[in-house]
Amino acid sequence: MKQQKQLKPIVTNATKYKHNSKQNVQQVVLLKALEVTSDPKKLKEIMGVKTVAEVYRTLDKLSIRKEYHDALARAGFSLDKVVTGIAHIAENSEKDDTRLKAYQVLMKSVGLDKYEADTTAGGTWEEELIKSIENNEENNSLPEAIKEYEVTEPEMPEKMKKLREEEEELTKSIYGG
Repeated sequence: MKQQKQLKPIVTNATKYKHNSKQNVQQVVLLKALEVTSDPKKLKEIMGVKTVAEVYRTLDKLSIRKEYHDALARAGFSLDKVVTGIAHIAENSEKDDTRLKAYQVLMKSVGLDKYEADTTAGGTWEEELIKSIENNEENNSLPEAIKEYEVTEPEMPEKMKKLREEEEELTKSIYGG
C-alpha cells in the first residue's frame, strides 16, 4: 500500500533564502499574469523565476494567506476587535510596562513609531519670528515689542575688511575680473 506524502505548510519569514520570504512583488505579478494565462511555464517567464515550482509556491502562499484571513473572520477577529483590544489594554492594564507596550503598538500601527523631523526645520528662530510677525501684522494681538523687532548686524572689524579686500583683489587677478 502506498503511503501518502504529508505536506508541510509554507512558512514565511525574513531570511536570505527566497523560498521562505513573503514574495509580495511576485504575488502581485502572478495575480496580474493570471489574467492573461494560466500556463505555468508562461507564468514562470512572466514572473521571472527559475522554476515552475516557484510559481506553485507563490500560488500556495496566496491561497494560504486568503484562507488565513477567512479563518480569522470566522473566529470573530477583525481589525476593529484587534484595535479595541489593544486600546483596552493600554487604558486598563495595571502594569505601566504593559500599557506602554500597548501604546507603542498603536503608535506603530499609525506610523508614528519613528521620529520624523519637522518640515519647518532648517530655519533659524529669527526667521520664524519674522515670518510670524509678517503673517500676523494685520492681527494686533502681538505685543508692541515684538512688532518692532529688528536684527542688527554687528560692524565688521577693520582687520576683517582688509582681509576681504585682499581676497577680492586676489580673485580678480586670478580670474580676471
